[in-house]
Amino acid sequence: MEVPVSVNIHPSLYPSNWNSTIKHHAKLRNDRAIISTYTQMEAMGILPDSTTLPLVLKACGRLKAIERGKKIHKDVSTRKDLIGDVRVRTAVVDFYCKCGFLEDARHVFDEMPERDVVSWNAMISGCVACCEYEKALLFFREMREESFEANSVTVVALLLACGELLDLRTGKEVHGYCLRNGLLYLDPHVGTALLGFYLRFDVRIACAVFETMGLRNAVSWNAMITGYLDVGKCKKALELFSQMLIDGIRCDNVTILLVIQACAEFGSPKLGMQVHQMAIKLDFCKDLYIVNSLVNMYSKTGSLRSSCDLFGSISTRDVALWNSMISAYVESGFIEDAMSLFAEMRFEGIKADERTIAIISRVCEDLPNGLLNCRSLHGYGIKSGLERNKHLGNALLSVYAAQSCVKDAKKVFHEIGDADVISWNTLILALAHSYESKGQACEIFGKMRESDPKPNSPTIISVLAPCAAEAFLNIGRSFHGYVIKHNLEIDPSLNSALTEMYMNCGDEATGRNLFERYGDKDLISWNSLISNYIRNDKAHEALLFFQQMISEMEPNPVTVINVLSSCTHLANLPQGLCLHAYTVRREFSMGFELSLANSLITMYARCGNMQYAEKIFKTLSRKNIVSWNAMISGYGMHGRGHDAMLAFSQMLEDGFKPNSITFISALSACSHCGLIEKGLQLFTSMVQEFYITPDLIHYACVADLLSRGGSLGEAMKFVELMPIAPDASVWRALLGGCRVYSETKLARRISEKLLELEPTNPGNYILLSNIYAAAGLWSEVNKLRAVLEEKGLKKPPGKSWIVIRGDIHCFKAGDKSHAQSDAIYAKLSSLMSSVKEGGYIPDLRWVLHDEEDEEKMKRLFSHSEKLAIAYGLINVSSGAPISITKNLRICGDCHEFSKHVSKLVQREIVLRDGSRFHRFVNGVCSCKDYW
Repeated sequence: MEVPVSVNIHPSLYPSNWNSTIKHHAKLRNDRAIISTYTQMEAMGILPDSTTLPLVLKACGRLKAIERGKKIHKDVSTRKDLIGDVRVRTAVVDFYCKCGFLEDARHVFDEMPERDVVSWNAMISGCVACCEYEKALLFFREMREESFEANSVTVVALLLACGELLDLRTGKEVHGYCLRNGLLYLDPHVGTALLGFYLRFDVRIACAVFETMGLRNAVSWNAMITGYLDVGKCKKALELFSQMLIDGIRCDNVTILLVIQACAEFGSPKLGMQVHQMAIKLDFCKDLYIVNSLVNMYSKTGSLRSSCDLFGSISTRDVALWNSMISAYVESGFIEDAMSLFAEMRFEGIKADERTIAIISRVCEDLPNGLLNCRSLHGYGIKSGLERNKHLGNALLSVYAAQSCVKDAKKVFHEIGDADVISWNTLILALAHSYESKGQACEIFGKMRESDPKPNSPTIISVLAPCAAEAFLNIGRSFHGYVIKHNLEIDPSLNSALTEMYMNCGDEATGRNLFERYGDKDLISWNSLISNYIRNDKAHEALLFFQQMISEMEPNPVTVINVLSSCTHLANLPQGLCLHAYTVRREFSMGFELSLANSLITMYARCGNMQYAEKIFKTLSRKNIVSWNAMISGYGMHGRGHDAMLAFSQMLEDGFKPNSITFISALSACSHCGLIEKGLQLFTSMVQEFYITPDLIHYACVADLLSRGGSLGEAMKFVELMPIAPDASVWRALLGGCRVYSETKLARRISEKLLELEPTNPGNYILLSNIYAAAGLWSEVNKLRAVLEEKGLKKPPGKSWIVIRGDIHCFKAGDKSHAQSDAIYAKLSSLMSSVKEGGYIPDLRWVLHDEEDEEKMKRLFSHSEKLAIAYGLINVSSGAPISITKNLRICGDCHEFSKHVSKLVQREIVLRDGSRFHRFVNGVCSCKDYW
């Protein structure tokens, strides 16, 4: 009998062993190991079986190993046992889809002798992944025609497609299918996909879906929290997070990131600190994304110290974390600290990226040597090999544009080489904003028309920027013609720019027509037009327009800030109160919308209600330098110089560094209250302690401080020793001091300088004329009036107004146009008789006309301030303050009259003139007659 021969086969030649190895790597998600194993099998002539070959193709798809995947497809095409397997063909389809070869995938799919739901899902999901959303829906319809039922994978892909296409109807049909087939209760991914779909349309519908979901995981909760954040409802997002914890759902690192963002937007450092503690407890603080987010949150909520402490506690810091900390310093106004940290970053060998340079470039203009720093940064970018980086180049272009440094902007533009449309637009904008280079903006626009890329809507917006006067109307029209001729998209921003151009160039009718006829008006369009009215001193029209807007569209904080400025301009406190109430009803977050809170502080201060301004300031969870500046300025306007200085000291104690505007506010406060020594100390500390180079406005404040305080000689000496040539504002401050102390000789010398700089400003001639008139130099007054007439210059009329029940009542001297004119003059006559009995003596020196005393008395009697006071006493309810605004400085006689009336009627009279507030109570003014 023949004995069988035993053959020993090496284990490495068993296909089952190789297949097991591939499956093991697949469990570990080690795609590279899968492909490496397959390469060894291929070398030994072994092919995977139909269960492991799809794993190899999936690995190729994920790694984008295109050539390897194509070769596998070619190799298995000759093996009917493999290519005939539906799982293998589906894997090939999936591979081609993942690599972006949708046509190849379709070819393999069409050749499949049989298909299952997984095959259809591979094709539908592939179309979605390749952004072919309509094709995905077509494949789904074919799938239904072949009687295949969609599963959870199918509907997730379909919902993504419907969301991208904003196809609400089809998405609702998919939702109905899910409900009928119970998919919502079987797979949480379906519910999450539905949330994502509805969040594109309405967060309320998404919320309703969320409540009905049978299965909810952390991803579902995260989707809903994201939805609330995206629509600005950070409070709702935080409430949902709280409910998530109550329901016992374990949050992941994505949840923590979202909640940190919500805390930042809500403006609550206390809540943010609690989330930080939770992140530590869950061991998420090793994740630099979370650390980064916490640094940003603390800085945004005013806890810069916490940002610094957290940053310092991290041993391994990437460039993103350095960027966040530098940005935190910048946003908080600590520019020097930001620059120091940037230097430390470089010293530690961390290479700056384009975002670092972009952050630092933003602050260059705020530094004493901003242009020098920008050039240094530019050089650093070149050394780091980033000079041809378009993003960095565009950031530097923006800085040079802001600095009006056209030469450097052009240099950067040429360095970029392959300039994109943003580069062209930024250069055009830089030229457009430069007084000397406005013509070149049109030149560059012409070159752009002949090159690639072509001008787009933002290009036109940039080139329209200089068209802000009547002389530019035809140029602006030609750009409008270019838009129409070349069929450029007129988006809301471009329509707003065109509207502004026409209105700024004096063609309001065309501008309004463009706005009214535009069908796609958005918030930016409305805000732009309101701002335009305010810039053109049409605050009342801005308010009326706002009333029209709220009947058509929900305003945002930017709208309210714009309209608040119109209330500030008109001193319309009732309208300001209404707007404040509106923000409370709409739940605008003062913690997050700090700019809105600052605008409210400014509005209340300039409308005469410092008590409300203080209340808002004290309730702010975080403040910035603008908040402090608003309070210091407010105190100064109200004659509360000592409170202004206390606020300045408190600001320093709280770690804020004053900026240029802070010193303008503080110096003005000192000037209004006669705090001469304190004002001079501030000016010295500004230069020596805070290293801020004074601008002309700072010198004007000091000149006003000294001359108003009676030190005219010292003021003149200060101006003569200025390191820069004084401008008109400086000379005008000195001339104002001459008016207070009737210094006609010095006034003559100063006026020569002033009129040389501003020969067409009628206010300068009027100020000098008033000085001569007060001194009885009528021949000089007549000469000045002749000059005004010869030059065709007119004095702006003095007017006073009072706001009652939302209506503005305006008066001019001698005005008899008001409906209640007879009652006003009768009331004024009665008041005049009574206050004369109380000791009031009309001061005829304030009548700046050479005429008989009787005529002067008539003029004094009907000054606009007096008419407004009389009207207020008739119409404002008993006991309430009378609040009046005047566009010019109050006259001395009206000032004295107001004191006597306040005592007579026992009413508070608040009058805001062109420079400050006068609060008259029981015969005394808050200015203490120092004005």
